[in-house]
Amino acid sequence: MASSKLSLTSGRQWLTGIASSETFIYIIKRLAQALLTLLLASALSFFIIQLAPGDYLDTLRQNPKISPERIEQLRQQFGLDRPWIEQYFRWLWRIVTQGDFGTSFVYQRSVSSLLWERVGATLLLAISSLIVTWAIAIPLGIVAAVKQNQWSDRVLQVISYTGQGFPSFITALLLLIFAQNVSPLFPVGDMTSINHADLTPLGKILDVGWHMILPTIALSITSFAGLQRIARGELLDVLRQDYIQTARAKGLPENRVIYVHALRNAINPLITILGFELAGLLSGAFIAEFFFNWPGLGRLILQAVLAQDLYLVMASLVMGAVMLIVGNLIADLLLKVADPRIKLENP
Repeated sequence: MASSKLSLTSGRQWLTGIASSETFIYIIKRLAQALLTLLLASALSFFIIQLAPGDYLDTLRQNPKISPERIEQLRQQFGLDRPWIEQYFRWLWRIVTQGDFGTSFVYQRSVSSLLWERVGATLLLAISSLIVTWAIAIPLGIVAAVKQNQWSDRVLQVISYTGQGFPSFITALLLLIFAQNVSPLFPVGDMTSINHADLTPLGKILDVGWHMILPTIALSITSFAGLQRIARGELLDVLRQDYIQTARAKGLPENRVIYVHALRNAINPLITILGFELAGLLSGAFIAEFFFNWPGLGRLILQAVLAQDLYLVMASLVMGAVMLIVGNLIADLLLKVADPRIKLENP
């Protein structure tokens, strides 16, 4: 009995400690701000979409097999006969009360189910690209800074400028040409092979990874080039500081000076960039999805925009806003972990 009371008391103290911690309070404040941000962003997006001429039914009117009576029936069914302000608040009320983002005009299905089917493929491709980009760009940025103005630094600068000069769609086209010339070494199209269902669990993982190679490279090249230059510049700035010279004068090993003292202080701006890259995961994957026929959100949302599929477009915009908010929050928390001197009240 006494032990249960003691564990209950310790549990309450633990919860109290978390609830009163600086990080928890900061997260709650940011989430409250996020709700207001999402509300304003969704209202603005809905208004801008309404400014576009026409609506989804304009395409149906061009079909002589669809009668005007049927079109009017669809207009009432989709709620397009109501003022846009009423449409927006009805849509918002369904989200708050039912978690329902509406029904797609084109697919006649729940918007949530459509996005849920494809978001996994997009996130898989985007996150793999992010990991590859950081795993290559940061070490090469360190090499370029340490070897400043040497041949290795100059070669990396040429690679960086070349990578930034290539738009993503040009990179994707070149990779498609490369894949055609080395076929069937690298597959192009979809994320699985024809015999995917017959493979073992490990074989299925390797099959998806095999199909991810070219799209991941297409997404990573431009991001890698910019991040490598930023890492080089930040580390060079830190290496010129007086405390780095003092550490060297004390006889500390060069590796310790670079990786413990310099890199720890140079990493903060890169973590901030990470927050924005997390926000751009979904939009950044669209080009690669289009060229490599990857079954993600890119083509789905592009078709929704062209067809003016209102609720599907709105859901994708809200998803992008959520990624931006989550990315910035994660970046702030990582900054706190990397540098305990940072106060979350003034990130």
